[in-house]
Amino acid sequence: MYLDNINLIIWDWNGTLLNDVSVCVGAINLLLSDRNRPLIDVKTYLQIFTFPVKDYYQKAGFDFKNEPFEIPAMQFMDIYREQLVNAGLHTDSIFVLKQLQSLGFKQAVLSAMEQELLNKLLNQYEINSYFEETFGIDNHYGAGKIDRGKELIESMNLNPKECLLIGDTLHDAEVASALGCQCILFDGGHQSRERLETSGHKILSKLSELLSD
Repeated sequence: MYLDNINLIIWDWNGTLLNDVSVCVGAINLLLSDRNRPLIDVKTYLQIFTFPVKDYYQKAGFDFKNEPFEIPAMQFMDIYREQLVNAGLHTDSIFVLKQLQSLGFKQAVLSAMEQELLNKLLNQYEINSYFEETFGIDNHYGAGKIDRGKELIESMNLNPKECLLIGDTLHDAEVASALGCQCILFDGGHQSRERLETSGHKILSKLSELLSD
């Protein structure tokens, strides 16, 4: 049912395949602490994280009247890169990627992560061979990825209706809608299930549920 009439599966990266929520919360709390602002916990993070991430920073307590967004955004990425050793793939990521490949599905990555870092991580986790295309962005500011998604589908010359986007945020649902492709959301990432349910899309608690129909 999930994969009927699908030729391409487009994976989000952060939060969907990569389990990096704790790293993100830890990094943002270091920046908040430096500014003598209250820290946030994971529950709060899942309720306020959003795209563009500048809006999330404001909800977390940053004051852009005192400093431009670009300063904490770049500081965050420096900390994030250092702390990525504490992250890892979600438990069944590789199993699902391997199974989908064996079933003949094309797979790609569409991420709001900067392209060079994205490529590095896909190689580091030894999963780049599962993807025909990997599309990140050209900066660290997390504004969104709709335009990159359009480029991805055009580059593969596919019918959007035969593409399935799997992500962990409401922005992924927005991207899927803008691209005209199908969408399934995963509740193990950067937004709470409660928030994801407002999208009206099917929600997975485990990536392996994708193979259970």
